[in-house]
Amino acid sequence: MSVTIYSTPTCGYCNVAKKYFKENNIKFTDFNVMVNPQKAKEMVDKSGQRGVPVIDINGKIIVGFNQSEIEKNLKR
Repeated sequence: MSVTIYSTPTCGYCNVAKKYFKENNIKFTDFNVMVNPQKAKEMVDKSGQRGVPVIDINGKIIVGFNQSEIEKNLKR
């Protein structure tokens, strides 16, 4: 299972998503797109979006914190 979140420190929904992953013991990689322009470009290339969070679960892109969509893709 591969979970990546593209986020910024000031994004409320990013923090909610990361808290959700931590509380559910889901390992994830977090990229701060404010300080990492390469990952910001990667995020836009994957999602077509500049807004955060963008969550990549095994190649499935979810824009925003959509818990039901996240759970569906985590097969929970």
